[in-house]
Amino acid sequence: MHIKQFRSQVKAAGAADGLKEGQVRALVSVFGNVDSVGDIVMPGAFTEDLAAWAAKGDPIPAIWSHDWRDPFAHVGVVLDAKETDAGLETLYEIDLDNPKAAQVYRLLKGRRVTQSSFAYDILEHGWAKRTDAATGKEYEVFELRKLHIIEVGPTLVGANEETELLAVKSAALARGLGGGRMLSTKNIEELTTAHDAIGEMLANAAPPKSSGSTPDAPVQGAPTSTGTGQPGADAAADSEKSAAQSSVIRSAQARGWLEMVTV
Repeated sequence: MHIKQFRSQVKAAGAADGLKEGQVRALVSVFGNVDSVGDIVMPGAFTEDLAAWAAKGDPIPAIWSHDWRDPFAHVGVVLDAKETDAGLETLYEIDLDNPKAAQVYRLLKGRRVTQSSFAYDILEHGWAKRTDAATGKEYEVFELRKLHIIEVGPTLVGANEETELLAVKSAALARGLGGGRMLSTKNIEELTTAHDAIGEMLANAAPPKSSGSTPDAPVQGAPTSTGTGQPGADAAADSEKSAAQSSVIRSAQARGWLEMVTV
């Protein structure tokens, strides 16, 4: 399951925008443009899936920020979804009896939430070449040609964008290699650097070992326990160590993210 999100795609919300109270119109996917991870959603990508949803008779869920675990984050249902020249446009209705949904609706009407997002599975894809109009240089993009919609909804800031980039994009590169795509020496060097950064991130994110095992090595730059036996001092040291470890993880994530973007 993958997630895409982008800015300023809520087109209308409520009676002031010519809709019924509780209704929201949003463009949840844009056709033809290259996004931040090198993907292009192609026209026709949703045609078959929209027909399948209609045949089932079940509504596409509208969920706040992809929070599937919270039943109150299921803020409404899609009344209509269609492909336009611009992309996938949806009209969904907010459940105003749900306090969380009502608050989300107020945020949408006040334009304090302006991003839309959708979750999907890739059914058909492929690499394709494009030419930069300004420079004339060729570059590769990953075309999303057929998708299955899982849910759509408003979101303040798209969740796990860096995780998606590291996990999904590396999987896409692997698929490309399986299809005969060749990597340059520069690509291989950049992937090696990204691999090392991701390994560091995972190592630092590993859960603590159980009692009786060899203690974890201290994170570089993180303070160790004072050994004074004073609970307050030890707690402060542990807190500083945790903060330093989080900083190391974020730094590794950022390096991995930048290396994957470069590739």
